[in-house]
Amino acid sequence: MFQPLEGIHVLDCTRLLPYQYCTLILSDLGAEVLKIEEPREGDYGRWGDRSRSYESTAFAMANRNKKSMKLNLKDERGKEIFKKMIFTYDVLVESFRPGVMERLGLGYETLCRLKPDIIYCSATGYGQHGPYATRPGHDINYLGISGILGCTGEHTGRPVIPGIPIGDMAGGGIFTALAIIAALFGRERTGEGQYLDVPQTDVLTSLNLLNIAEALAQKKGQKARPYNLRGASLCYNTYMTRDGKYMALGALEEKFWRNFCKAVGKEEWISNHLAPYEEGDETTEAFKALFAGKTQKEWIDLIENVDTCLTPVLRPKDTLKDCHLSARETITEMDDPQRGETVQIGFPAKFSEELNFKRSPAPSFGQHTKEILIGLGYTHSSIQSLEVDGVI
Repeated sequence: MFQPLEGIHVLDCTRLLPYQYCTLILSDLGAEVLKIEEPREGDYGRWGDRSRSYESTAFAMANRNKKSMKLNLKDERGKEIFKKMIFTYDVLVESFRPGVMERLGLGYETLCRLKPDIIYCSATGYGQHGPYATRPGHDINYLGISGILGCTGEHTGRPVIPGIPIGDMAGGGIFTALAIIAALFGRERTGEGQYLDVPQTDVLTSLNLLNIAEALAQKKGQKARPYNLRGASLCYNTYMTRDGKYMALGALEEKFWRNFCKAVGKEEWISNHLAPYEEGDETTEAFKALFAGKTQKEWIDLIENVDTCLTPVLRPKDTLKDCHLSARETITEMDDPQRGETVQIGFPAKFSEELNFKRSPAPSFGQHTKEILIGLGYTHSSIQSLEVDGVI
């Protein structure tokens, strides 16, 4: 089976979902990822509630193929262990506020002297420098600064918070993994390590290219285009069905719009392609009434063989049962001795050679601590002493 990052070792010093998703991508591609967890609480994202009475389902999904080690990086003995480990690792990922790793004595300059070819990645909300660098923040704040939140909802009304944390998943997850893989590729060619600064706000601003370009065009005096991709057009919108569910119509191209109009027996609407969606407008209300005349299932059946862009709006519980996603192993299952059979979201890119992305289930808290320490030469008695003292 295919494991393109096999042989790459990653130290994951992050917490919570965004960065779990980054190292999930790396581990799915074959890297060996070791989670460094604070001995008392572990990764905050591990637990399903604040009392830590049960484990998060998302944690089991986002941490397959990884190992877990308890290690107190505030303790001098913990730092000593960490520095011993760094020699056998290719990548370090951390998500603390700027300056924290330096204060711990584990910043890039320090570790680079120990291992010059290390790929050291700092993934944060605002980056390592700039006026906002040390501010606290969450996905909603990064969405706000990037302009994305200002593009959601009705274009003249209150912003709507997206249903997923886009900055967390795209910035803390995908772009952080992309930067790491690019740095590893560069190291193969030059032999040199890299320091990576990956802020979610920068990633979101990059993702907002289309709307920022539109703002620049208006600044130059060019005529603004309609907000077709933000629900301003009839042909690109969501509509409630008779059973209170929704359908998503995305017939931006004339041929798909024409096919839709013919399928619903409304050929007189063909000339209304890109017509605005306006509450109270006669055409808009007729459109809403059309969709309200059938259940979601009836709409699905109607367009089964129609070449147009119309799909149901599924709830996550329904996505789990979608036949297309199951056929592609996007929704799959994995045997887990501790948790039983768990549902997993598969690696989204398919390679010509099958990717081995289901190697091991998410680790229990500190599951590999003793294994790692024994590999470093620590005796059972010294490990016991470290455990008693709260170092591990």
